[in-house]
Amino acid sequence: MTHIVILVSIYAVSDVSNVQPGYFIVYAFATLLIGYFLLRFLFETFVFRKIKLIYKVITDSKDSLKDVKSLDSVETSLEDVNEKVVEWAAETEKEITSLKSLESYRKKYVGDISHELKTPIFTIQGYLYTLLEGGLYDEKINKKYLERAVSNLARLQTIVEDLELINQLESEAGLLDLTKFNIKELVEEVFRDLEMQAASKNINLIFKPGANQSFTVLADRNKMHQVFINLIKNSIKYGNDGGTTKVSFYDMDERILVEVSDNGIGVKEEDLKHLFDRFYRADKSRSRQVGGSGLGLAIVKHIMEAHKQKITVRSTFGLGSTFGITLQKAKITY
Repeated sequence: MTHIVILVSIYAVSDVSNVQPGYFIVYAFATLLIGYFLLRFLFETFVFRKIKLIYKVITDSKDSLKDVKSLDSVETSLEDVNEKVVEWAAETEKEITSLKSLESYRKKYVGDISHELKTPIFTIQGYLYTLLEGGLYDEKINKKYLERAVSNLARLQTIVEDLELINQLESEAGLLDLTKFNIKELVEEVFRDLEMQAASKNINLIFKPGANQSFTVLADRNKMHQVFINLIKNSIKYGNDGGTTKVSFYDMDERILVEVSDNGIGVKEEDLKHLFDRFYRADKSRSRQVGGSGLGLAIVKHIMEAHKQKITVRSTFGLGSTFGITLQKAKITY
């Protein structure tokens, strides 16, 4: 800044030869006056404002510490701040981990859906292309290929319908039509619905002797019908020919425990924790043969969670499996 004033003064003096002697004093005074205002402008712009900012920060800091009576309290507040920062960092890290996990799950879920849909679609394409290329006029294969295409189309429809059901359950988690109904009568209804499917494998659908009493429960009847359809159909699907599917009811004071047991192929211990995952198949080779969407148990879990009830599974590989659910007993008024 001083250099600027000197330069202005030099410039003024350098041209003094052209100034008349009478005006020299006035000229020099004007130059000094200009330099003074220039210095003041630069000082206020670049220095004084920063000094005022620093002064304000210091003043605010002093004001905030007026109520602090000891150094210990200052240290305590600093410790509190440090603790909050540590908590915030931990929560942020947890959120980031959760987001990464969700992203990983999303990618796996999309990949699983793609894989499950491609199998029946490609199979249907293969049969239809064969028919279009001349097989339609071959009596040995035309009906057989059409039946297989229809079968895979039905499987594709099942997958799409189950995906729609899961999406509905997730978006309407709290929307339950709670009514009082007899749970044994509901299971008997499911037995009738699956009677032919069980007969195709010579599987008996029975209530466990001594644990077949009736209970009135408070739940969404339609959704519980879906639960028992999926559980009993699953026991038939993985049951052995000539086997048995048993349903049992146990009184647990305010709740009842319903168990669906079979003497089928069972599940390995390492697969148990994944049974309720979407599209998870413990026995992948056999699962493809028996069909299904791979979403049945995931749907059951969603429905039970919507009821705020539990579902459990225990199984011994090669001996069979037992699925258990709890339901709220209805209060009977007279």
